[in-house]
Amino acid sequence: MNFRKSILGAIALGAASLMSSTASAADIPCNTAKLIVPWAPGGGTHIIFSIFEEIMNKQDGPKIQVVTISGQGGNKGAKEAKKAKADGCTLFAIHQSAIVSFLAGRVDFTWDAFDMVAQVTSTPEVIGASADAPWSDFKAMIADAKANPDTIPLGATLGSTSQFMWLLIEDLNPGAKLKYIPFDGTKQRVTALLAGTIKLGTVNIPTAEKNVSQGTLKAYAVASSERLPQFPDVPTLKELGTDMTYSLDRGIVAPKGTPADVIEMWSQKIKAAAESPELLAKLKAKGTPVSWVGPEGYATWFKKEYAAHEKVAIKIGMFKK
Repeated sequence: MNFRKSILGAIALGAASLMSSTASAADIPCNTAKLIVPWAPGGGTHIIFSIFEEIMNKQDGPKIQVVTISGQGGNKGAKEAKKAKADGCTLFAIHQSAIVSFLAGRVDFTWDAFDMVAQVTSTPEVIGASADAPWSDFKAMIADAKANPDTIPLGATLGSTSQFMWLLIEDLNPGAKLKYIPFDGTKQRVTALLAGTIKLGTVNIPTAEKNVSQGTLKAYAVASSERLPQFPDVPTLKELGTDMTYSLDRGIVAPKGTPADVIEMWSQKIKAAAESPELLAKLKAKGTPVSWVGPEGYATWFKKEYAAHEKVAIKIGMFKK
């Protein structure tokens, strides 16, 4: 019996080694793949994937290079990635913006125009306000948005998650209407928020943590299921009567038709980076939890996420099926 177990174990180990070898030996016609980040340098997505680039490029085999193609609220880079050759030499950084842009009618394709590679992070949003914002808290701001609709300047990338989250807040607070001021990326929006040009906007955890401590920004709420350790005194939206959570869930996809062994190779290289203590420490410092999910699970997640977004988009009149 022990001999049989040993033989079976050896066979299983050999099969696993073969799969690992096959994944690592996938043939692509380049030494370095381009990872398109469709937002400007300095934003949260660019910073996160630059850290992945640094860690992944310490591995053996093909490397990656982050290339920013900003414009059109992330859609310029998405179009570029969609039409790229499906040979493993182009990857694309994606999150829920791919869903919202489609539902808003800004592009005619969404997440399933790509092949899934891996989901990597999930970052809850912070409801930020300028230092000179006149409201004492979130509820006071909502009351003003009801009493004086379309007057409070809010920064958002139109047709992106930074707008969709506020549309959800408006929907859950009937009568509240904000004045949307368009920005192409996070960096520009945060700069305007800190300058007081706009009064509201979503911000990532490190930006909020730094500026709240300096008194250059107010944090009204967090869109997580529980209070964040960085902001133990800042309530969740649910605590304030707005029953929702919202986070940016980032991942990597490839042009449709990329060979399965190439997808597996990149997925495993990303997984190895996601398990690296160095990467985990760097992203923890950015307030970004890491959660790797492979191609199949990522596709399942995106399908559910799309259905949830579509339901709300239809309800608020953004999307008509």
